[in-house]
Amino acid sequence: MTEQRARQLRTVISSAMQNEDDATVLANSMLLPEWEDGVNYTTGQKIRYGGVVYKVLQTHISQVTWNPEDAPSLFAKVLIPDEDVIPEWEQPGATNPYMKGDKVMYKGVKYESLIDNNVWSPEAYPAGWQVI
Repeated sequence: MTEQRARQLRTVISSAMQNEDDATVLANSMLLPEWEDGVNYTTGQKIRYGGVVYKVLQTHISQVTWNPEDAPSLFAKVLIPDEDVIPEWEQPGATNPYMKGDKVMYKGVKYESLIDNNVWSPEAYPAGWQVI
């Protein structure tokens, strides 16, 4: 296979990954494009940055200071990477809250969110979580 053909196939695969659910995307994140400066990103597109998967929140042309870590208004980190793995709770923002049914570990205890758009820890808002 030529290098040009390999690049074409990678573009096709990356495009197809954009239509997959978060769990599939995260399981195959190496197929997503890595964030780059000077790229036209569209709302809903999924990319990688520093080994983490993000969703694009606003269509924009990337700039050096507008990377996923420095521009949270442009990107939302995908917090629940795999339905079979319960991640440590981390503070979400308004753009990537926990949803009803999401499971997390918090201070060594497993919790399930009882509400959509949950941005509080189990300690800060116990009514939003149940121990599982």
